[in-house]
Amino acid sequence: MLIKNDYKPRMLSEKAKSAKPVTTNGRIMLVLSILAFAFLLLIGRGIYLQTEQHEFLTEQGNQRFVRTIALKATRGTITDRYGAPLAISAPTESLYAVPSAITEMPSPEALQELSLLIDVPVATLQERLGRKEKDFIYLKRQLSPEAADKVKTLNIKGLAFQHESKRHYPMGALFSHIIGFTNIDGQGQEGLELARESSLHGQDGAKVVLRDNKGNIVDSIDSPRNRDPRNGANMVLSLDQRIQSIAYDSLNKAMNFHKASTGSVVVLDAKTGEILALVNAPGYDSNNPAAVDSDVRRNRAVTDMIEPGSAMKPFTIAKGLDSGRIKPNTSMNTMPYKIGTATVRDTHNYPYLNVQGIIQKSSNVGTSKISAMFKPEEMYDMYTSVGFGHRMHSGFPGESPGLVRDWHKWRPIEQATMSFGYGIQMSLLQLARAYTIFTNDGVLLPVSFLKLDHAPEGTPVIQPQTARLVRHMMISVTQPGGTGQQGAIDGFDVAAKTGTARMLVNGRYSDSKHMATFIGFAPADDPRVIVAVNIQNPTANSYYGGPVSGPVFNDVMVGALNVLGISPTRPLKNTQLTVR
Repeated sequence: MLIKNDYKPRMLSEKAKSAKPVTTNGRIMLVLSILAFAFLLLIGRGIYLQTEQHEFLTEQGNQRFVRTIALKATRGTITDRYGAPLAISAPTESLYAVPSAITEMPSPEALQELSLLIDVPVATLQERLGRKEKDFIYLKRQLSPEAADKVKTLNIKGLAFQHESKRHYPMGALFSHIIGFTNIDGQGQEGLELARESSLHGQDGAKVVLRDNKGNIVDSIDSPRNRDPRNGANMVLSLDQRIQSIAYDSLNKAMNFHKASTGSVVVLDAKTGEILALVNAPGYDSNNPAAVDSDVRRNRAVTDMIEPGSAMKPFTIAKGLDSGRIKPNTSMNTMPYKIGTATVRDTHNYPYLNVQGIIQKSSNVGTSKISAMFKPEEMYDMYTSVGFGHRMHSGFPGESPGLVRDWHKWRPIEQATMSFGYGIQMSLLQLARAYTIFTNDGVLLPVSFLKLDHAPEGTPVIQPQTARLVRHMMISVTQPGGTGQQGAIDGFDVAAKTGTARMLVNGRYSDSKHMATFIGFAPADDPRVIVAVNIQNPTANSYYGGPVSGPVFNDVMVGALNVLGISPTRPLKNTQLTVR
């Protein structure tokens, strides 16, 4: 039986044959839509960043490639009165790194060699170079040009140099207490470097530059922030390097011989108040201030207070003479006497002394009796009129005003002891300045660390004839029979006064610790130089002002007179004055 197959395959039309699956077209359109949307988002984001975020992005880019570098002003030089350099700025190179640009750490050998050249441990170098977030970090400040050249030969990527200057003090310790020093950034820290910081430093400039990713400067950029540096002003001091050297050597010699704790010397021009020399011992080197404690760095002659002992007596006697209550030939009983329960006495008993004898023998009794002729307020006015208890405004930081207690609280014994230098305090520079009333015909002069063009106007304190009388009587101190014969100089009349005072220790006067003072001027009839010496706590070979500080006074005065070309006023007995 035949079975007929009626099935026939369906024939597709040509149109149907050419049609693509609907699913494929949809996917393409979806992808294209997404891409178009993303593209629009990118365009919108770009427009947003270019408009709303333009300043922020520019700043961020500049932070990575644009830098404002400081153009350091050259610090002013400091010289003595004749131009000898005391503080100068020398060029140096500071080594820095750009850790963010270092893709590969230098080899151990290169790091070891770098470590030896710049004196920085390898571990420290590795730690600094490994700070990838940093675009700038110092490796070593103020390398010498020679050391910098050796570092450059290592060719370590990511390292660069910055030009700087380093303060240098050619005289080392000689002027350290006056000049002070600067820190590594060239800022004054002590002394005149600190006091005159604004004028010495000048004003730094600025320059906007473009750096590459290694930190190297590749171009300069015009900017309103660009400005040229203004160098610091030079400073010419009143000091004379030759006299300073003499004072420094003589003081240190005396310190060693007498095994003393500290000492100071001040030398003034008797006509102008200019400071010709000022030294302290022990000293330090301004090129390496960290090597000593801050106590050693104090300028004791300016900042520390002393009790001058008998060096005060000329002021008490000047008060008596100026008032007319005593005459040069007035004679006094100078045997010991009591004020209350206290006894005032001299080192030797003198039944009677005239006013010149009171100065020559340094009589506490005579001086205290002259002081007792006046009310406390009158003596207070005398002491403060010569500058005690007030700042000198010398321009030196930390200057001491001294101490003169309120006269309302004086007891009779205190008025007596102040007349011979106990219970009243001043710096050695204040004491030297006060003596200008004797060298300048009764006029108190200001002091100056800077060289002056002309003598300043002073303040009249006593009459000119009183000043001349006192300085004439003070010559006897350095003559036979006086307490200061160590200050005598061949060919000159030297007016001087010694002072020996017990030191205050824990509020009480010590029997074993003293300070020895010697102060005077020459030539006595027409004074040109004042020299003041104070040595504290001498423990060997005497402790009195004459034997301890007198030889220093003599050395410095002889040297200063010679340096200044001052001719002898009397015939020479020997050749003591020699060219130094």
